[in-house]
Amino acid sequence: MSGKGGTGKTSLLAAFTALSKDTVVADCDVDASNLHLLLEPEIIKERPIIGSLKADLDQEKCIKCDLCRQKCRFNAIDEDINIHPEICEGCGVCEFICPVDAIELVECEAGLLTISKTRFGKFSHVKMYSGEEGSGKLVTAVRKQARDIAESEGMDTILVDGPPGIGCPVIASLTGADLAVIVCETSLSGLHDLKRVNILAEKMDVPVAICINKSDVNNQIKSDIEAYASELSIPVLGEVPYSLDFVDSMLACKSIVEWDTPLRETVIDIWNNIEEMLRP
Repeated sequence: MSGKGGTGKTSLLAAFTALSKDTVVADCDVDASNLHLLLEPEIIKERPIIGSLKADLDQEKCIKCDLCRQKCRFNAIDEDINIHPEICEGCGVCEFICPVDAIELVECEAGLLTISKTRFGKFSHVKMYSGEEGSGKLVTAVRKQARDIAESEGMDTILVDGPPGIGCPVIASLTGADLAVIVCETSLSGLHDLKRVNILAEKMDVPVAICINKSDVNNQIKSDIEAYASELSIPVLGEVPYSLDFVDSMLACKSIVEWDTPLRETVIDIWNNIEEMLRP
């Protein structure tokens, strides 16, 4: 998890996937999924998944009164009263205000719920259609699919790459987790959003641990993160210094532990600490 984007959680999750055994991995950052770039999945199965509702217009009923266009806050209806689904947010104002019931909200496909095979095992993810928005509903579907795979194949671990922030998709990613690993960077926004996502996990009764990424960028903020963790008795799993080795490994579609770098042992130690926390 991370309270903000760009902290390095996907890079570390890919490394943990490489190090783990009997594991299913799920990319729950459905709005901006990128774990597949490192795992290079081979698609096994995919099926359409329903996302949000969209407005649908019955042209035969429409009297061109223009009320729907005037009231649409998202400018999803043009002057010829055509609804553009890629802009529509499904708020329902047009359906409510239409005097002849020419508009209704209908379910629309948001993308493809996908099971793939990677060099590390099975992978649950969503291939979103252009312009579609992720939601807690889609995250739940990705997690359920991962759990079904784990149960059918006797896997005992599911690794989840969660979305940034503290919104609905994050809540759906956190629900029922045994451990939330918060990846934070040594910046003011990194510290601020670390606190936000930790408060969320605390309210959801999910235990947390912290991994400090880019730890040598700002020593003062690193000390502040350590002080915050100490004050709340949050385990610090380890720290990863800033390094372009992450970039080089990603360009080769490899995780950092598959790369010839001193950081490999650092990340392995962090994974060992995670396994120790999860050990019964």
